[in-house]
Parts: sequence; structure tokens; C-alpha cells
Amino acid sequence: MIDKKDDTTDTVVIRPRRVVWMSGALALVLLAVFVTVAVLLRSQDTGVIFMVSDQIAMIGVGVMLAGAAMLFATPRVRADRNGVHVRNIGVSRRFTWDEVLAVSFPDGASFARLELPDYEYYSMMAVQAVDREHAVEAVRALRRLHTAAKRD
Repeated sequence: MIDKKDDTTDTVVIRPRRVVWMSGALALVLLAVFVTVAVLLRSQDTGVIFMVSDQIAMIGVGVMLAGAAMLFATPRVRADRNGVHVRNIGVSRRFTWDEVLAVSFPDGASFARLELPDYEYYSMMAVQAVDREHAVEAVRALRRLHTAAKRD
């Protein structure tokens, strides 16, 4: 999703699309499986004695795994005339446009990236190849902001 905050500040916010749906579906499946297993733990006679605490622990594991699956929905890129803030899974970093040489999306790459000096780059997980046209629009928007910042 590409959001324009308002016309005066020209801020662009980019979030992935498909991975949000996939991680949400995975989280629901994980939670359903672990709740089902927890409910069925005490209904079958397997020779092992399961307690209520075991059932609660199974549900807790399901909640933790579902939460971990939802981490893939957190990447975001927020860019404005001053720079770009990239939030990937667990890591966040801000770049000024002076630090960025280019915004690229190499053939075969999964994510767009910011080209930095000394042949370094920083991947933007919010701009993913699986989002197709959405990713193209996002890269174009970032390139427009980068070009505008370089002119100023």
C-alpha cells in the first residue's frame, strides 16, 4: 500500500501487500492447529497424563508462533523530501537522500534496495517483487522523491 500523507509534505508510506495476507493466514492456521491440539490433548487416552497447564502451554506456543508469523507484516518505508526511513523485520534505519546514490530493483531480487556509497546497499522489505505493480509504483515514488531532493 502506498499512502500519500498530504500534498504539502509529500510523504510516501509503503507497506507490502501479499506478505500481509500470507502471514495473517499462516498465523490463523498456526493458532487453530495449536488450539485444536490443546483441546484434544486430554480427550485421547495415550498413556500419558496431560494436565490443564499443558493445554494452556500449547495455546501459548500457538500464540507465540502466530505472533512471529505476523512479524513479516511489519516492514514499512516512509520517505519524504529529507530522506527515507526503512523498517525491516526487527531492524529500522533512516537515510538522508544525500547518503543514497539510487533506488534500484535488480532483476531476480526479492526486494528493492537503496544503493549506498562504497558498493553497499540496504534492502527494503516493504517493496517486494511478489507485489508486482505495487512494487513498481513504490520504486517510482521513491525515485521521484530522491530526484527532487537531489535538485534542491
